[in-house]
Amino acid sequence: MGSRRRLVTPECLDSLLPNDPRAMRSRNDLRRVHRAMRTFSILKGAVAELSLVPQPRRILELGAGDGTLLLRLATALRPRWADVELTLLDRQDVVSPVTREAFKRLGWEVTVLLEDALEWAQSPPLRNYDLCITTLFLHHFDDGRLGPLLAGVAERSRSFIACEPRRNQVARLGSRLIGLLGANEVTREDGIKSVAAGFNDCELTRAWPQGKGDWSINEYLAWPFTHCFLASRYSPPAPLCHHEH
Repeated sequence: MGSRRRLVTPECLDSLLPNDPRAMRSRNDLRRVHRAMRTFSILKGAVAELSLVPQPRRILELGAGDGTLLLRLATALRPRWADVELTLLDRQDVVSPVTREAFKRLGWEVTVLLEDALEWAQSPPLRNYDLCITTLFLHHFDDGRLGPLLAGVAERSRSFIACEPRRNQVARLGSRLIGLLGANEVTREDGIKSVAAGFNDCELTRAWPQGKGDWSINEYLAWPFTHCFLASRYSPPAPLCHHEH
């Protein structure tokens, strides 16, 4: 399937205020999109594949949004993962008191870090993390900004999981059917843009900083719509990349 070149354009949701009704509706839409993409199951599988020992104590989510996806992960991992310090990085704080309280009941201490991700990546590192997670976020960055962002992640993290839109014909078709999920016009337009800016082949492997220590890397298609990238310092075999045929 032809992949075309990445086309990164501003998405509508990023320009809306947090309390804009269209933004609030779109954030709800994204939960349905995650279910359609099987993001939670894919994320759980990625965590299992990394075989994180010892258990991560400091976790960072980039572009965290409302934090509900990580809450589902935290719930699924209990009681094995406890006493976790979770940092949710985003330019807006849309994490509800209900979500914060749910994390607290699981024994996860939550901090919302209001910062631009690229500025965070290019500033002096103040804190290191055992695991960094991001979903549907890296595709917002063109190739010129993606490299510095990933360099900042590599400098501060022992392991990294990214679940992004796959840039292929199946995902393009899926992005045009998002309206069937009941999504509003913001989500429908952003879905098409997200796939156009998504990833294919070994594009994230090539963007990952080279010569920054021993990393085990895996980049692959998670059927049907997701492009996954895993990186871990735990072991140094040669990178794997599953090409789409």
